[in-house]
Amino acid sequence: MALRTPEQYIAALRAMRPNVYKFGCLIADVTTDPSTRRTVAGHARLFAGAHDPKEVGIVTAHSDLIGEPVSRYLSLMRSAEEVIAVCRMKRWAFHQTGTCTGGRCVGGNALNAMWATTYDLDQQRGTTYHSRLRHWLASAQRRDIACCGALTDPKGDRSKSPSQQADPDMNLHVVERRPDGVVVRGAKVMIAGAAAAEEVFVLPGTACRKGEEDWAIALAIPRDAEGLTVVEARRPSDTRESEPGYDVPSGTGGITQGYLLFENVFIPNERIFLNGEVEFTGETVLNFIMPYRAAIGGCVAGQGDVKIGAAILAARANGLSSKTFRDKLIAMQINNETTFGVGIAAATLGRQHPSGVWIPDALMANVNKVHVATLPYETSRLAQEIAGGIAETGCMPSSVDLENPEYGPQLKRYLGAATDGDTRYRIARLVEWLTIGAGVPGCMHGGGSPDGAKLMVRLRADWEGSAKQAGKLAGLEKVPAEPT
Repeated sequence: MALRTPEQYIAALRAMRPNVYKFGCLIADVTTDPSTRRTVAGHARLFAGAHDPKEVGIVTAHSDLIGEPVSRYLSLMRSAEEVIAVCRMKRWAFHQTGTCTGGRCVGGNALNAMWATTYDLDQQRGTTYHSRLRHWLASAQRRDIACCGALTDPKGDRSKSPSQQADPDMNLHVVERRPDGVVVRGAKVMIAGAAAAEEVFVLPGTACRKGEEDWAIALAIPRDAEGLTVVEARRPSDTRESEPGYDVPSGTGGITQGYLLFENVFIPNERIFLNGEVEFTGETVLNFIMPYRAAIGGCVAGQGDVKIGAAILAARANGLSSKTFRDKLIAMQINNETTFGVGIAAATLGRQHPSGVWIPDALMANVNKVHVATLPYETSRLAQEIAGGIAETGCMPSSVDLENPEYGPQLKRYLGAATDGDTRYRIARLVEWLTIGAGVPGCMHGGGSPDGAKLMVRLRADWEGSAKQAGKLAGLEKVPAEPT
């Protein structure tokens, strides 16, 4: 069976070439280093679900490519129901880990996007990209790899296109074409879960124009490929030391964001899925953002579920009934179900691409992205209100101080309320993690900016049709025209 155990996944990571850095140091083993071990543990939890009878249906799907159950993160979403299943899985995943598991989910979304793009490319150009992708995906499923996705380029001057930048490396691009492949240089930045991934699925970060063929590139690459360096970004509440209080107290989760530096990296032909076809770059980006912006509603809903639970526990630890905060909790729940429900609507109102994958409705997907960039922050504010200043200000001693034999008992004594100090401390740390710490996923810019989503909403909205319908109901013989 293709599905690996958590132990097999961790062993595979340990066998990789060390190329991840943080705080100026090379991380010898991402599975044990304090900076990365928790994100690995969170991703390992996803592998464990594939072997749990109660969870296997959440995290696996049948693959027509290899005729076996595979991780849903490596499956093709061929129907609205399968997109909805991904939404449910992302909500479940946050419940299990307390944070984002982008080392699998973004790559899964990217391969679905390229499945549609390569199909169109082959149909129109007679290329063989789709068969390449089919071969790569079948191999990825059999190996059950963790594959992150990489779209975001440094971009440089936002008013200029890739070819207009003073530094051409501001967008990942081809610097040499060979008979057996290409050499690329540049960077992809703020890539979720790279340290926990075995491969990286790279897409163009923007639509390219004629003359920008070198920037029109999509590929899959081992995360430890020669010439590729990963530098882990500092997250809120980061520390050099292994300080348990700065992560989910259970130690099962922890998101990382990596800067991927490509220094003349060779990509063989069989791993290239777009190579110079600039007119397909915009389509690729759109094929990515529709299912991603639908499913991210499930991710932030899962985060919100945990915020609700943590807020309730904080109230109880302070000696207050959750009934005192009923209106706030109801508002938090409404926020959760709004992002989740709009994502489900986007899936339901979508369409099947001729390649077989499902493309969610563009209007609803982008409406959901706007909600995702606003509602989770309100949910965080409400969680902080309920928990009180101990969680909102982060004004707590470190867990190392709590365990100090000289003054630790006194700290725990004075942190106590309706519960003992250690219990109240752990709950407050969880609220802090979820609302102002490293447990906060990229709500504002994950999957693109809200302003970009609003532009898509404007392009998809039929305002003129609405005006004509209103005019008809008002009995107007002629609808006033838009002033020029």
